[in-house]
Amino acid sequence: MGQTNLADLKVMVIDDSNTIRRSAEIFLKQAGCEVLLAEDGFDALSKISQHHPDIIFVDIMMPRLDGYQTCSLIKRNSRFKSTPVIMLSSKDGIFDRARGRMVGSDQYLTKPFTQESLIDTVTAYAANAASNSQEAD
Repeated sequence: MGQTNLADLKVMVIDDSNTIRRSAEIFLKQAGCEVLLAEDGFDALSKISQHHPDIIFVDIMMPRLDGYQTCSLIKRNSRFKSTPVIMLSSKDGIFDRARGRMVGSDQYLTKPFTQESLIDTVTAYAANAASNSQEAD
């Protein structure tokens, strides 16, 4: 299977950890993505409406507005409800996954993620987005 071209794909990473944001940014930029970073849900929401990311990674545990609330707000907005939202968490719990699904998240990635797991996730959604947009033409 050929490498999906991730160039021009806008990926947003919302995490209050500078380390996580930086490593995600490095991994994604190496794959050719355009990267948008936000340190919490409030910061993210204004950037999402400005930049329309193709895929959003959101940390669950954040101050002010946690990942579940952020995901829920994104999915409630008709302009962004079809944007894939992937939850990031250092806990790999069934409860967290279920709660993520309830607010509309599309997938769950455990931290610390590897470059491979992050890129694989983005690639899967990029391929879906590409096939969806071809159907729409």
